[in-house]
Parts: sequence; C-alpha cells; structure tokens
Amino acid sequence: MSKDRMTVNPDAVNTGTILHAWSWNFPEIAKNMKDIAASGFTMVQTSPVQHCYQPEGSGKKIFDDNVTEGNWYYYYQPTDWKVGNNIVGTREQMIQMMDSAAKYNVKIIVDVLPNHTAFDIDAVSDDFYKAVGGRKKMFHSNGLTPINNYSDRDQCTLWAMGGLPDVNTENPDFQKYYLEFVNDLLGLGVRGFRYDTAKHIGVHSDPVDSASGVKENDFWDVVTGRKSVKGVALSMPYDSLFVYGEVLQDKGVPEAEYADYMGQTASGYGHVIREMLEKHSAKNLDVIGYHHQGAPEYLTTWVESHDTYANAHESAHLTDSQIRQGWVYLTARQNGTPLFFSRPAGSTRQNYWGNNVLGARGNDEFKHPEVVAVNKFRAAMSGQKEKVDISDNGQVLVVSRGKKGAVIVNIGTLSNEVDLPTTLADGTYKDAVYGKEFKVRKGRLHGLAGPERSYILQK
Repeated sequence: MSKDRMTVNPDAVNTGTILHAWSWNFPEIAKNMKDIAASGFTMVQTSPVQHCYQPEGSGKKIFDDNVTEGNWYYYYQPTDWKVGNNIVGTREQMIQMMDSAAKYNVKIIVDVLPNHTAFDIDAVSDDFYKAVGGRKKMFHSNGLTPINNYSDRDQCTLWAMGGLPDVNTENPDFQKYYLEFVNDLLGLGVRGFRYDTAKHIGVHSDPVDSASGVKENDFWDVVTGRKSVKGVALSMPYDSLFVYGEVLQDKGVPEAEYADYMGQTASGYGHVIREMLEKHSAKNLDVIGYHHQGAPEYLTTWVESHDTYANAHESAHLTDSQIRQGWVYLTARQNGTPLFFSRPAGSTRQNYWGNNVLGARGNDEFKHPEVVAVNKFRAAMSGQKEKVDISDNGQVLVVSRGKKGAVIVNIGTLSNEVDLPTTLADGTYKDAVYGKEFKVRKGRLHGLAGPERSYILQK
C-alpha cells in the first residue's frame, strides 16, 4: 500500500494543480467552480471544515484589530470533528459544493487538524470528550505545556504547538472518532487531505507518551489505511487519494518516515523561490533542486502559503505579479504539485487583508491569463521531461518540456533578450497569452521578454 516517496523516478510527471480557496466559504467555492475548472485547476483545497471555536463577539472580518490572531485563526481551533462551522458553512452547503465539484471534474481536498483543539478547552464539545474517554485522555500528558524547543522531538510531538492543546492522537478512542470524521468526508466525495501541523504527530521513531497509556505512535498507520482501530478502517483505498502533510522542514524532522505515509510540503523550496522573486534574479540561487529529501513527484510546492501570507506576512509584500511569475515557473515544471494561495479580494501591498470579509471569494489572480495558460500547459505536458535553463543575469528562466512546449519567465523589472538553450524543434512559436512570437534556431530560443511577464509556448 505504501509508496517509496524518497526515491526519485525520472519518468514521473505531475499534471495536477491545487487552488487553495483559503477563507472562501462553501457557497463561494460552488459559485466559482466553473471558473476554477476553466482556469485549469484540478483540485481545490478548502479551509478546515470541522466544528471550530466561535467566541462571543467574533466577527465577519478575516482580520480584526481586536483579535490577536484574526478571526481566520478560529477555524484552525477544532472543538469537535464533525462537518460544518460558522466560517465555511453547513454540511448541506458542503454537499452542494461537492455536487458542483463533481459536475466540473474538480477534486476537493480538505485541510484537517487532528493534532490539537481550541485554546479554550472548555469550548470543546461534550460529545468529543465522551468519545475519547474524558478530558484526561484527550491530551498528551504534557499536552497543555507550550513547546519551547521545536528541534526536540519529544516536545514537538507531545507538547502544545503554539500553545494549542496537543491531542493524544495515539488514543485508539480518538483515532476511531477522527477516522469516522475522515470517512464521513470521503462519503461526501472528498478525495484528499492536507494534514495541518503533521510534523507534530509522531512517527514510530518518535518518543511515546507512556504516561498516556499508549505503546506506539500508530496514528499515521490508522489514517492511511494500514490498520483499523476498534472495528473502523479507512473507507477508501489510500492510494486513490491525494494526501500531503504540513511537515515544515526543520532540524531533526524525520522526513523519510513521513514520506513513507504521504507527500510533504516543500517549504524550504518556497523560501528560495520567494528570495529569487525579491531579488528579481535567480543568480547564485538553486531554484532547480527542491531542497527536500523527498522525491519531487510527491512534494507540494508553492510560492506562498496561507501561513507565509497571513501569519508573519513573510510573503505578503510580494506583488501579485511576482507571485504569478513564481507560479508560472513552478507549474511549468515536471514535478511537484503546485498550490496557488488565493489572496483576499481587494488586497494590496499596503492593505494585505483587502475587503477583509471572512468567507468571501479571493481576488481574481487565480484566473489571470498567465495562470490559466500555464495550468493548461502543465496538463498538456503529460509524459514530457523538463530542462531548465537560466540566463547569466538570473532574470530569465526557460522551462522546456521535451519537444512539445516551453515556458519563458522574466522575473526582472526590465525587458530581457532571450537567448537560451531549449529542447524545442527549430521554428517559430506564438505565446498563448500575449500572442508574442519567439524563434528557435539551432536549439536556442530567441525573442524579447517583457518585465515580470511570462510566455507559454506550445507546439
């Protein structure tokens, strides 16, 4: 059942793309499904759908100055593992969204959060407490103690991440309750999951919380279908699902063990891509390697994530155009499954929250012509191996895909003459977005690339 996600297969070619409809509610996703599909996205990742913290006075703004973390942070604070919350919508609305996704042949991925509950443990539902055997069995023995050393695997997997109470995920009663939630989602038509804070749920080499009465870290074995728990098993073949974990790269993280269960986030690679965009040059940067132990065909790549945008605003200062050029480069490549983070509608580099409406659709960037063209290019390049070439000044990147197509990305602030090798056959090629012509002569690609602009060439 498991796959070797550490050994690179040079013939592997990924064609999928993910739209992260962050903070969109179910009705908004359903209403925009036709545009999502037309834009070439094959998957939509929703925000967390389980019951979540809803304090008195919480508003409809994504970010509220009166709330330390912003109202968006509440749906990352589970109070029960049942479908529906006040941010994304009801179970009935989710069913309507799933129907829309099926109509347009788009897969839905759900962001799931088994690792922790809301800060306010009194807000956690009585049903959940009863299901896991009471409060004493809900959390690890140090589950309310905040981590102070994230490189310490004992703390990382058994203490409170960011102060969020750490659930005893090895408790078989919890595993059964959580797996029933997963199976419910699969029954609704969900076909994949993003596991939030996955590196904080232990693998077999990690310390076991003996004080909690468990003998092994077997959560991942249960949720990936390798074993059942109390008569409940994963209701679908695991290999038919798209699953990746937020295993942020850090010292001492057993990436190889996590890779035995699922794909992982290429967070280190995202940092390098953003550095390239900030410098408007890839010179002296390795933007070809994926900066990860895992095989690239099993990595989820991004220019930015909701964490880099909404938490410390690590990426929020980058312009939409810069994000788009990074997206085109990642999506043109042979491997990785790129995720496009949907920024809030109306957002600017002076006002990151834009219209600041929780649940509303994000901005129009997901259907920008360059984004659409490269998404469709990616699907059309099935089976075609890549060759990446970069200009001496680091400002122009060319991703050639066999003899079938190539993408030119100019991340510079000025126009650049293109004169780079390509695997395309000699001839004249017209860009799919702007209609601009480029020529290939004796295996070299020639033409003029405008500032912060991408061109998609296809035979």
